[in-house]
Amino acid sequence: DEAVLITGGFGFIGAVVAQRMLGAGRRIVIVDNGREVRQMRAERALRSLCATTSPRREVRILREDLGQLDLRTLLSDVGAVVHLAGRPGVQSSWGQGFVDHLAGNVELTQRLLEAAVDVDLARIVLASSSSIYGDVNQGYAAEDSPVAPLSPYGVSKASVEMLAGAYAHRHVPAVVLRFFSVYGRGQRPDMALARAIDASFGGPPFVIRGNGHQERDLTHVDDVARAVHATLTTPLAPGAVFNIGSGHPISLRRLLAAVEAVTGRRIPVEFADPSPGDPVRTAADHRRAGAILGWRPQVTLAEGLRDQIRDHTASRFPIPAAEGPPMVATPLPTVRSSISASSPR
Repeated sequence: DEAVLITGGFGFIGAVVAQRMLGAGRRIVIVDNGREVRQMRAERALRSLCATTSPRREVRILREDLGQLDLRTLLSDVGAVVHLAGRPGVQSSWGQGFVDHLAGNVELTQRLLEAAVDVDLARIVLASSSSIYGDVNQGYAAEDSPVAPLSPYGVSKASVEMLAGAYAHRHVPAVVLRFFSVYGRGQRPDMALARAIDASFGGPPFVIRGNGHQERDLTHVDDVARAVHATLTTPLAPGAVFNIGSGHPISLRRLLAAVEAVTGRRIPVEFADPSPGDPVRTAADHRRAGAILGWRPQVTLAEGLRDQIRDHTASRFPIPAAEGPPMVATPLPTVRSSISASSPR
């Protein structure tokens, strides 16, 4: 019953992955140095869950900067790693911002992989992004499609993938998941859907950069967590790569209309020039994940929007930081089932 280390475990994706791991009966170790309100909420929710379940299972929390830790010692105490810590954001990666993306994505991943060379791990799951594909003008991007990032952020994620391939030759069991536009409860407030929902509840008008016809392949965070779990339970060759996307691109204009339909509120909008590095279209071919991992998207867009909107309305006021000793927990119920949203892709 070896533990799973989750880096960035109180971030948007990490918090849901942590709950999924507990639901599977796994012990977890969380490393997260964030103190944003949403991260405090994630920690508090996990502590609350652990306090009300039985039998008890240990969960360790390290409120540390991953880059400052002795990674070899840290990895020696776990059986697998889900590496979600990193520097997000396309627009913040331009200019001097690339220094942070280089350190937070490329250099940190290299240090983690190097530390794993002489450690007996079952798996390291690395988070990549659909940004490595650039524009998917037609059809769907498959794992063997050309890599053509349009931003320094995309370049940093492509570099992470190449590091995984390089360390595979040293028998480091790293695999890569390419996430496509993840959304759902806990989404970062700077992301487009979070800003659109905020605008519908009286926040600043939503800024449409370009004509609003750009399309994104939205993937619910519950589906992402299931994909992460599948990589920990499936025999895989080091360096394997999988697309994790819904296979259902939607235009920004249609997405805003869908949010308005759920909230019953109008979203005020403003228009601005397109942002550099933003692709016109992303679309995932997820057949490899289906064939090898047995994974397919399950959460429909309507269900996913309701999930994120409920979370938004419940989190409009700050929640104090959770305090206390390392917690204990037992399995959660399985991530809720939903009407299948899978496509042939």
